Amino acid sequence: MMTNATAAVDVGGVRVGGGEPLALIAGPCVIDGADATAEIARRLAEVCAGLDVPLIFKASFDKANRTAVSSFRGPGLEEGLEVLAGIKDQVGVPVLSDIHEPGQAEPAAEVLDALQVPAFLCRQTDLLTAAGRTGRPVNVKKGQFLAPWDMQHVVAKVESTGNRQVLLTERGASFGYNNLVADMRSLPVLRGLGYPVVFDGTHSVQLPGGQGGSSGGQREMVPTLVRAAVAAGIDALFLEVHPEPETARSDPATMLRLDDLPDLLRVVRRIDEAVRAEGDR
Repeated sequence: MMTNATAAVDVGGVRVGGGEPLALIAGPCVIDGADATAEIARRLAEVCAGLDVPLIFKASFDKANRTAVSSFRGPGLEEGLEVLAGIKDQVGVPVLSDIHEPGQAEPAAEVLDALQVPAFLCRQTDLLTAAGRTGRPVNVKKGQFLAPWDMQHVVAKVESTGNRQVLLTERGASFGYNNLVADMRSLPVLRGLGYPVVFDGTHSVQLPGGQGGSSGGQREMVPTLVRAAVAAGIDALFLEVHPEPETARSDPATMLRLDDLPDLLRVVRRIDEAVRAEGDR
């Protein structure tokens, strides 16, 4: 059991950890049009406001780790940041996105409320320290190839910049042959590093490269893993959502249907309240 609350990390006014209620990091996998992305943000904001769930909006301006070279990557840094800046101003929610190169950190930090380091890049020292030096919160996704206790070295790299605003995200571990496994034992181990823990319920059901030139997934398993993770005690959920996942140009097999989000949030809120009432978070 996790008996001690972590120190809270402030992401654009949303407090994650520190015994605060469960927060949500959500949005489409990648920015695919300014208007469509903004509409998803507005719908998410309405859902979360109605359920009193703190929201951080996520969408990637570049998916540099797609399976195939021909896969859609997004609009790129400059255009993507313009879209996210518009969402931040017009919808009124904090925004988060991935960076893939150290040189992206500073311009991204001018817009983003938190920088995200992708799982495949979580050991890249120059990327971690560049993100840390911006002073923005840094959400590091645990690599599929790392044991949870190995994240102590990742944390140390961010901390070496003086930045103590860190989030740690579990997104499944490589099981081999295009499969991942979400090990709930990793959550208390990550919590032991002293920072808020996030569970990525959509990437954890991914089947990497499972469709040959793209990744597959088991969307139907998202609610099961999410309920288990919240019961284990986490500080935030990470969910990629889309109104029509089948039409999405990235991760169509894993993104949660936006219409299915309210019912899932109602359930996990009750689980989170029970866990916090018992002092396990």
